[in-house]
Amino acid sequence: MLRINKITSDTVVDYAAEELKKYLRMMMPEGGDIKIAYNPKATDGFRLGLMEDFGLDTSDVSDTELDDILYMDCDSDGGIIAGDNPRSVLLSVYEYLRRNGCRWLFPGVDGEFIPMQNIKPVMYRHAPSCRYRGWCNEGAEYQECMMETIDFMPKVGMNVYMLEFRVPVAYYDRYYSHPYNPTLSPEPLSEKQIIQWKRQCEAEIAKRGLQFHDIGHGWTVEAFGVPANCAWDSIDPSLVPEESKKYLALFDGERKLWRDQPMNTNFCMSNPDARRMFVNYITDYAERHLNIDYLHVWLSDGVNNHCECDECRRKTPSDFYMMAMNELDRALTARSLKTRIVFIVYTDTTWPPLTERIDNPERFSILLAPITRSYSYTTDPSYVPKTVPYERNRLEYPKTLDEYFAYFSEWQKIWSGTAFSYEYHFWHHQYRDMAGIGFSRRINEDVKEYKRRGVNGIVEDGSQRSFFPTGLPFYTYARTLYDTSLTADEIAKEYYECAFGEGACEFYALMSELSDTFDFDYIIAADAGESDISPYYNPDYSAKLKAIIPGIRDKGHKLIKSYYNSDFRIRTVSVRLIEKYLDFTDYYARAIIEKAVGNDDEAERIYNEWRDRFGRLEYELRRYFDNFLFFIKLEAPLVKDKTGAANATEI
Repeated sequence: MLRINKITSDTVVDYAAEELKKYLRMMMPEGGDIKIAYNPKATDGFRLGLMEDFGLDTSDVSDTELDDILYMDCDSDGGIIAGDNPRSVLLSVYEYLRRNGCRWLFPGVDGEFIPMQNIKPVMYRHAPSCRYRGWCNEGAEYQECMMETIDFMPKVGMNVYMLEFRVPVAYYDRYYSHPYNPTLSPEPLSEKQIIQWKRQCEAEIAKRGLQFHDIGHGWTVEAFGVPANCAWDSIDPSLVPEESKKYLALFDGERKLWRDQPMNTNFCMSNPDARRMFVNYITDYAERHLNIDYLHVWLSDGVNNHCECDECRRKTPSDFYMMAMNELDRALTARSLKTRIVFIVYTDTTWPPLTERIDNPERFSILLAPITRSYSYTTDPSYVPKTVPYERNRLEYPKTLDEYFAYFSEWQKIWSGTAFSYEYHFWHHQYRDMAGIGFSRRINEDVKEYKRRGVNGIVEDGSQRSFFPTGLPFYTYARTLYDTSLTADEIAKEYYECAFGEGACEFYALMSELSDTFDFDYIIAADAGESDISPYYNPDYSAKLKAIIPGIRDKGHKLIKSYYNSDFRIRTVSVRLIEKYLDFTDYYARAIIEKAVGNDDEAERIYNEWRDRFGRLEYELRRYFDNFLFFIKLEAPLVKDKTGAANATEI
């Protein structure tokens, strides 16, 4: 009978032991019970604990709290499974199981592949390539989904979870209002309920020892009594307290909310009283929430909207931002708070400060957020971009990752501390590669390029439901952060062999053909309204789709029929998702075929039918597909615009 001995007393190690027991029981269902005990002197069975408790060296990482080392030395009866911190012990358990054939391809029990076999010896030691391997909520979320994604994270080697906003009303409302589901009535949620759910998420994050990153936007108005829970929506200007107006950014001669949108409003950063209120509000929050590992303090989510008063014009927003960060550091220090702070290189703060510097780099991390970059390629070695000076409220933002790196290199001249990225692969760009094959390669390249540039990981601003038609793009993201030596093809081979078994090569070929047929660059250009006639106008592309799509569809349905049912649930689900996806891409093709030749009304009719059809499938697909995020991003260029200029958002 197998035994699990906990060498280290820690709640995350307790959870790791329970997870090891659960999956070993599933692998060997007739192997009998597995006893768990706390026994720091154990010399046999599985021994779980910190590497230091086994006398193992951890000098290959700079910070054992933040960096992970996974260690295992096991034979067929057990052995040592350890990590340099409690989270790493859990990661080591999952990696040990991976090396015994287990796989987790997407959240939930249907995403698990657990072979039935006896355990095999494993000798392994690995420090993941990137320190920050994370995910942040975005899109339309429901609570069961949040629980499953938090559970999924460490199973694929990830270690960071971020919850954006003090109260993420917008993200929950996008799901529970069911905007694209004609069969369901809206289900309004109270702010109290959402706060409870956020705390539940925090508890699940802590249970696994994951780094907890919190907030982001909202500070620039909430510090002055203006609610920001509406996110990017407008509010009644009368909700702004009269005494707070003097602290808001001056724009076009008025101090008021930017377009009545709290989340997109900055404050008068040259005003010392305003900075004091800003700093005190953040410090109070940090003191009440000691479970936060990294508190993200970002400015507004608007662009070209900084204060135009005479005093603010004396410095760049980044200079005032650094002043505020130094003041925040002193306030936190005065209260003996060790909260780490993340400041962001985003929109106007893409331009580095001219004179101000961070006084205490140990508290801070820099976050590069290249929201306006192209995803058509990673970088172009032949392109040497030039930076331009900061010009208040008249900025044109970088369009490529090369250009972002040019500005970031200027930041790196004055900042040598911790750096990671806030990326947007799983926001709406994931939907522009219709099968995820090409985009998975882009993600693999991007992660490696960031690492090469001194950016030690990524937190993705992306939907928790990014697994339709497959989870390959996200799986590629997670595994590349874990080990940058892996190629996209190696990861894809592993994923498809697990998801589709003997049909792996055929399904990969089908998805590759879809990926190539729905041209990524064409769809991105159409989204941006880069045609003078209509965003989607391209008769040649219409003809191409009309000629190719029926053949792919017929081939796909024949393939699906051959592998429709499997002994492994994960393969049955994977094939059924491809079945739904062929229907999905058929609608997309029909809409674009009409749009590309100028038949706007017919394209809109097809779009509406498509949206309603997949709205009705919301419950069936909700774990995998964020229909709100997909259709809201598609609607403007494909449907609403009939004049040739896409109704794009600011960013």
